[in-house]
Amino acid sequence: MPSQVRAQRIADRIRQDLSEMLVTNRIHDPRLSGIFITDVTVDRELAFANIFVSAIEGITRSKEVLAGLESASGFIRRELSAQIELRVFPKLRFHWDATPENADKIERILVELHKDQSKPPKKGAKNKPDQ
Repeated sequence: MPSQVRAQRIADRIRQDLSEMLVTNRIHDPRLSGIFITDVTVDRELAFANIFVSAIEGITRSKEVLAGLESASGFIRRELSAQIELRVFPKLRFHWDATPENADKIERILVELHKDQSKPPKKGAKNKPDQ
């Protein structure tokens, strides 16, 4: 069983190499255009690599992107195993990561709150102290 540090290094390397494959269009699937890898985790036994992905368009493309990745998973695993030397390469599991959409939603809420606070009070409106 590898140490946590080694498992993290393997996960980082998978993320780096898979991102490079997507950027250089080595995976010829139009469903995978405009996606990015948000995180990769590897379990303690190195049996599975959980790969979290997102797209610029958001969750509307999630099923399409995950289907494309599942379709290309054999090719991706073979290419990654040729680049990363491990005795047994982990099986790839793809998951949709909604974190970018959630962060964007929170950012919009904060901007709205900031706009509301910066507006001057209306004439004739009484400010009530908070209780």
